[in-house]
Amino acid sequence: ASILPISYMYFALMGNTLTKATAVAILNANYMAKRLSEHFQILYTGNNGHVAHEFMLDLRPFKVTAGVVEEDVAKRLMDFGFHGPTMSWPVMGTLMAEPTESEDKSELDRLCDALIQIRKEISDIEEGKIDKLNNPLKNAPHTLVDMVDEHWDRPYTKHEAAFPLPWVAHRGKFWPTVNRIDNVYGDKNLICTCPTVEEFL
Repeated sequence: ASILPISYMYFALMGNTLTKATAVAILNANYMAKRLSEHFQILYTGNNGHVAHEFMLDLRPFKVTAGVVEEDVAKRLMDFGFHGPTMSWPVMGTLMAEPTESEDKSELDRLCDALIQIRKEISDIEEGKIDKLNNPLKNAPHTLVDMVDEHWDRPYTKHEAAFPLPWVAHRGKFWPTVNRIDNVYGDKNLICTCPTVEEFL
């Protein structure tokens, strides 16, 4: 699809509400950035501390203090039922969140709560309360297969792994189907799992 027809249709369908939608998206981003600023450094704020329609969480210091990188945080968000935000773009070692006008406040708060809980887990690593290599962040995401495995040998509970906040269990959980994969290997080695043409004949 061409980008011009998509943009045109978006503008045409939004009509007079486009300005309001833009304002709400900017408001949502600033609400989240403000809430999270007590726990994470927010990159590239304006002179008044505001952001535009997106904001970046700077996770680079945690690589030094806790051995935690942006991928660990993105994968851990899956345990809360969220797809991780944009990773390492446009700045390496960051997550860029872009809450749209379509998200309500309760959903924004759930994402903030998840990130704040993850920040607490990072603090536990920094303070030596949990292992630097064997912890909920490094082992995320946790699958349903992990939960039914009788040989759970991790230094945290299954409940901490799969239901890190009370609302995760109550709102219906999306279970990741696989644990962490080797992203670099996948990027360098194309593997096609598509059926062959003969199978369609």
